[in-house]
Amino acid sequence: MNRNKSFNSIFLFVVVLLVCVIFIEYGKSFISSQSGTYSMNEFERDLDEGKVACVLIMPNAETPTGSVRVSFNNGSDDVPFYTTDVTKVESICTENGVKTEVKDIPSENVLINGIIPVIVGLIVMVFVFSMFSNMQASSSGNSRMMNFGKSRAKLSTGDDNKVKLDDVAGLKEEKEQLAEIIEFLKDPGKFTAVGARIPKGVLLEGAPGTGKTLLARAVAGEAGVPFFSISGSDFVEMFVGVGASRVRDLFMEAKKNAPCIIFIDEIDAVARRRGTGMGGGHDEREQTLNQMLVEMDGFGVNEGIIVMAATNRVDILDPAILRPGRFDRKITVTRPDIGEREAILKVHANNKPLGSDVDLKQLAQTTAGFTGADLENLLNEAAIDAAIDNRKFITQDDINRAFTQVGIGTEKHSKIISEKEKKITAYHETGHAILFHLLPDVGPVHTISIIPTGLGAAGYTMPLPENDDMFLTKNKMLQEIMVSLGGRIAEEIIFGDITTGASSDIRKATQEARSMVTKYGMSESIGVVNYDDNEEDVFIGYDISHSKKHSELMSGEIDKEVKTIIDKCYAKAKEIILKYEDILHSSSALLIEKEKIGREEFEALFEGHNVDVDYAVEI
Repeated sequence: MNRNKSFNSIFLFVVVLLVCVIFIEYGKSFISSQSGTYSMNEFERDLDEGKVACVLIMPNAETPTGSVRVSFNNGSDDVPFYTTDVTKVESICTENGVKTEVKDIPSENVLINGIIPVIVGLIVMVFVFSMFSNMQASSSGNSRMMNFGKSRAKLSTGDDNKVKLDDVAGLKEEKEQLAEIIEFLKDPGKFTAVGARIPKGVLLEGAPGTGKTLLARAVAGEAGVPFFSISGSDFVEMFVGVGASRVRDLFMEAKKNAPCIIFIDEIDAVARRRGTGMGGGHDEREQTLNQMLVEMDGFGVNEGIIVMAATNRVDILDPAILRPGRFDRKITVTRPDIGEREAILKVHANNKPLGSDVDLKQLAQTTAGFTGADLENLLNEAAIDAAIDNRKFITQDDINRAFTQVGIGTEKHSKIISEKEKKITAYHETGHAILFHLLPDVGPVHTISIIPTGLGAAGYTMPLPENDDMFLTKNKMLQEIMVSLGGRIAEEIIFGDITTGASSDIRKATQEARSMVTKYGMSESIGVVNYDDNEEDVFIGYDISHSKKHSELMSGEIDKEVKTIIDKCYAKAKEIILKYEDILHSSSALLIEKEKIGREEFEALFEGHNVDVDYAVEI
């Protein structure tokens, strides 16, 4: 590169020098160029023939050169010419008796004649320099164009990657499956000695935030090998062939650093099933995928390179990339259970001072369905609240506020609510809470609030699940429908009127009842048949591909059965709430007073009451 710059500088200097020489010569001949074709010889001939009437000599200031203007006897136009010796012209004219007049050239003409060539030279020099700069810029642009085909993967070495498997809380089974990969990277000879072939690829599948990327980094950090990380979207560009070129360059770099790991995050961006959509056979994404298939298990040899990828849409990946020899292992990274959530919370709480009232076990119990990323965000929000209040430690109140903010939205304490709306909300939320407390499969109440939230809710009732369920029972789904309808029922009992506040509850209850009928075969009248038509086409989307997979007659029967389930659950829930109408009044009054109550305060209201209820719903 430096040699090219030196050559370019020398070339520019030579061009400028040549331009200067040319225009100096041009300056010398500038006046001569004004004299036309008349010469000194012709002038002497006309003198001898007596044709010349008079001569005007205009010598230059510092040289013997000058211009001569000749006037003729016949009255024809004067003729100028340039001479290198004005003295000679003057003596010849004197000898021939011709009238001669000598006149100095005006100083401004001398100045102009000297400056014009310089100005023209400078203009040409600027033009040449501008062209040269544009050539360099164009060359640089071409270089950038050539870099489009270079891989954009980030390389982390063993020294850079400090993440170990111990830093990944939970995921015990997932880490065990990856242990063999780590062992191979540390000691590949141990496997090749007995003819074993290590998996070429590992696909991590799971919901966002479950720790797929962290697991891949931990494998590389544990094995102490180079780690190439790239997103699937980094391969695809608007220029055809760029993606395939980047794939080739990535594996070429990986071969130089083997043994190593290539991690492709969100691989579904580049490895979607071929033959779908509008792109056709020459679609850029398909070319990129074809090149990736070849690199992973083609004619090339990629010993010591393990490809790890992450996706939450394994259903849309091309079957060719999922076959053995490419992604041999598919590891599902699930949401953490209660024990894993507690372990994750402890890891993220290591650098956060917690108050004595913080109970991570209870927090783990409350956060059913949270991923590792969700839990980290929860503690971070709590730490932010503590810092804003200028405290040196995090309290349970901070965590409760963060939990509400993350799960439901920021509480709007400043929002002005009328007494009537506050009363309606209190009874509505108490209706949910009574059913949460009395029905055995939906868990006890954790918090009841009538403070509006950022998501538009006028209040909320938060349960406290006692364990994580792998599947739902028929009774539990019916109880969840009853809980969803509890708010509307309380409004009807107390006010004799209903509001729009139960719209989301009704939608949730309807969806659950329809799933029971069409998806899970829990309706005796419809039978054990799947009539679910809400399956999204993974390529053209739900709105385009949506179509019923059953007759109009069956659709009517399904709608009828869904309504029957809702009606029966509504009647049973109303029967239970009416039985505990005094609790409905006392809890609502407490809510109006305090705006938010916890489990202990709510359960204390049931002292002296029989909490055994008949909750069975026959469908």
